[in-house]
Amino acid sequence: MALMNLITAVNHTLDLAMSQDERVVVFGEDVGVEGGVFRATVGLQEKYGPDRCFDTPLAESAIVGTAVGMALNGLKPVAEIQFSGFVYPAFNQIISHVARMRNRTRGQRHLPLVIRMPHGGGIRALEHHSESLETFFGHIPGLKVVVPSTPYDAKGLLLSAIQDDDPVLFLEPSRLYRAFRQEVPEEGYTISLGKAKVVRAGTDLTVVSWGAYLHETLKAADKLQDEGISAEVIDLRTISPLDRDTILESVRKTGRFAVVHEAAKSFGPGAELVALVNEGAFLYLEAPPARIAGFDITIPLPRGEHHYFLDAARIAVGLRQVAQF
Repeated sequence: MALMNLITAVNHTLDLAMSQDERVVVFGEDVGVEGGVFRATVGLQEKYGPDRCFDTPLAESAIVGTAVGMALNGLKPVAEIQFSGFVYPAFNQIISHVARMRNRTRGQRHLPLVIRMPHGGGIRALEHHSESLETFFGHIPGLKVVVPSTPYDAKGLLLSAIQDDDPVLFLEPSRLYRAFRQEVPEEGYTISLGKAKVVRAGTDLTVVSWGAYLHETLKAADKLQDEGISAEVIDLRTISPLDRDTILESVRKTGRFAVVHEAAKSFGPGAELVALVNEGAFLYLEAPPARIAGFDITIPLPRGEHHYFLDAARIAVGLRQVAQF
């Protein structure tokens, strides 16, 4: 076991995957010589050479398009988009080719590739550096979308993503990169994609969250516990495919549901989860399901971003309303 934060867990996992399979290739803007802006790929070019870890031009469409060609020709590319807000030029490649290849070829070809990118805000970054885009990607058939919340999960989920025969969008919460350390096994292990985790058992309401907001949600659950309200907290882990069974089983037990996420509220992932609960557990509900989410605005620049983000106190207010309805 080794103590790792999320960024060192990602670096360690890429190293492990490259050592075990020579088909794994890592590339993106500044990932080679500099080791990435967050140092997620530091040391990989020195260890594996510029053919397997290399820098690319500032052209996200070309990065993803190159990954498509590599995957079609037997490699397992892991492409990095430097910040999630830079991914828009690559949407054509992701939606028109990455997500559709298996369907287009009627299952004869597949794309075993991973697209990594920082996710969300909270690091006082500039414009286009703090987007939460899980809804965009989760809406597209053919894509798997993962958001880890701990170093342990980051390793297991990333190894599963690299080994998967289909494309995976791996969204790494930038606010958690160096937020805390956790014991992580040095040997390889995987965590199944599409499987949520109950991280805190409870009886009075079900709360689903993921990524950076999971930790604020757990703090809010602690506050409610002091008031005699028992919240069951679920780490979604994977936006697509959704673990419907774990969520519905919990709601049928507690009778109440809330979802907490950083992305804007309207048309966000919370809406899909509320619809899921209404369709699958309506007769068990004792209160209207709630979305506790970001505002419907562009995330403010550094001086004002703290006004946008939810903290444990604000989340607790929303959860208390559901519990006491």
